[in-house]
Amino acid sequence: MALLNQPTPGWANPRRKGRCGPWLAALALLLSAGRDASAQTAAAKEYQIKAVFLFNFTQFVDWPPQAFPERQTPVIIGVLGEDPFGAYLDEAVRGEQVNNRPLLIQRYRRLDDIGTCHVLFISQSENSRLEQILAGLKGRSILTVGDGDKFAQRGGMIRFVTEKNRIRLRINLEASKAASLTISSKLLRPAELVSPRKD
Repeated sequence: MALLNQPTPGWANPRRKGRCGPWLAALALLLSAGRDASAQTAAAKEYQIKAVFLFNFTQFVDWPPQAFPERQTPVIIGVLGEDPFGAYLDEAVRGEQVNNRPLLIQRYRRLDDIGTCHVLFISQSENSRLEQILAGLKGRSILTVGDGDKFAQRGGMIRFVTEKNRIRLRINLEASKAASLTISSKLLRPAELVSPRKD
């Protein structure tokens, strides 16, 4: 299964300035060679791509000033629950900066463990309690990302959806605005916008 075998969106262009360019180019080559890979290898490649997406989100979202209490506060990408990324997420951000801030990866087992965090990937292991988690994050400027079923419709902000060997984004703009986050039009343009589910 070859994933993301289409042109890279402009906002994730591997030719953009910064050290991530070679990483993305190498990733694209790796993915294009993976057509006959096993399901396990395909899943690993999928999360390599998602790790790069998480890094890119930090460049196309604006947080309110209070999200960074100090001048050198790092941009923190967190993973809540079982970590599907392994070392890929650490590799994607190694040596990178966003607005002169270093990036830091944190892994959390429980909601109560989350201190300062800017992007939070909520693992599928947490699907059964997603609404409880999102309620616990209410009022905090944390970009919530996941790939669980109906993640964005259930109140998450960005959901990864794999369709026809491509990773697409579904974005709940209402949820991001409620958290005082501004998502760039460059990220919104290729995405599908969804509304929260009304029960």
